Amino acid sequence: MVEKHSKLGTTEEKLNMQDVLSMRSSGYYSQRTAGAKNAIDSVLPLMKEAVNNLPETEILRFADYGAADGGTSAELWADLISSLREGGDARHTELLYTDLPSNDFSTLFKTMQGMEGDPSNAYQINNDNVFVHGCGTGFHRQLMASDSLSLGFSATAMHYVSEKPCEIEDHVHMVGAAPDERAQFAQRAAEDWEKILLARAAEMKSGSQFIVLNFGIDEKGRYLGHTGGHSMFDKFTQHWRSLLNAYKITQEEFRRATFVQHYRTLGEFKAPFDSQDTPVMKAGLRLKSARTQLTKCPYQMAFIEADGAMSASQYATSLIPTMRSWSETVFLSALSSRLPAEAQAIVDEFYQSYEAEVAANPEGHAMDYIHAIMVIEKVT
Repeated sequence: MVEKHSKLGTTEEKLNMQDVLSMRSSGYYSQRTAGAKNAIDSVLPLMKEAVNNLPETEILRFADYGAADGGTSAELWADLISSLREGGDARHTELLYTDLPSNDFSTLFKTMQGMEGDPSNAYQINNDNVFVHGCGTGFHRQLMASDSLSLGFSATAMHYVSEKPCEIEDHVHMVGAAPDERAQFAQRAAEDWEKILLARAAEMKSGSQFIVLNFGIDEKGRYLGHTGGHSMFDKFTQHWRSLLNAYKITQEEFRRATFVQHYRTLGEFKAPFDSQDTPVMKAGLRLKSARTQLTKCPYQMAFIEADGAMSASQYATSLIPTMRSWSETVFLSALSSRLPAEAQAIVDEFYQSYEAEVAANPEGHAMDYIHAIMVIEKVT
């Protein structure tokens, strides 16, 4: 029987959930997620079109939801804001970065001011009348004043559900869950998606757009790390189970390494727009376009293009860190009853085991991205 996971109540439980959802800090995430940046760069034309059709307002307010440390989208925002200024639009411009309280906001603010990363992306310093703010609250609720948002954006974030509906018994992710477990995640994700859209509808000005680039399952059944060859989440499960079989983690610790994520199909993304009678449509939102996109793993591409100049070991040491940058907190949180040093040693062994497998035979190991790309507009 699947054990139901109760709603978060105590402060300790809430902090544990924040840890599960957060990325590694000190710039680790953006430095090791070239694929995420490539996917973001691919929607620049959509963002430029939206910027060219901003609603009339005295102050422009943009928002980047689930921004992590801000590094993967820095060039996008720098390009957009520079294009505004070069086009003669000198309106005061606010950019609100949102993420959980545990997020690496320190690195984010340093990047925007040219203290980290590429200084050419420090748009707050390079342009006049640009004001950057941070919001340490999850995107499942309204985050700013009603009728104030000119353009919203979110990349690779809204696959996180607001709470874990259950622990997955024999896998680490809903893509490998039993049917009843998967149904619970799907139900939670559907409720969350409606809440997310209604919150954005409240924030958005009439005529504004929300462009979202979210992990999902495409028409061919492909998803992150599962596009042919080895399946990444199956490999996570395999190496996590090997620690269980070696008595290095307990059965409960194996179960607790359940990703708080749901990968929606395009149909699930479109569902709130299926009828004029849905709450989302009544709130004034319309789906202008929706499609899926594959972004090839840049680390695998570099390995292939090296044509023998890169060893299998070097490839493994480039690939595993990009997986680790966003997944490590899940496994550390599963070991929260242990001393931090002991938990870290176990998680290090977990990733080292996966890295050793890739180094021994890199064929079929990669982390291609599958996104659903949607343009959503508020019409009333």
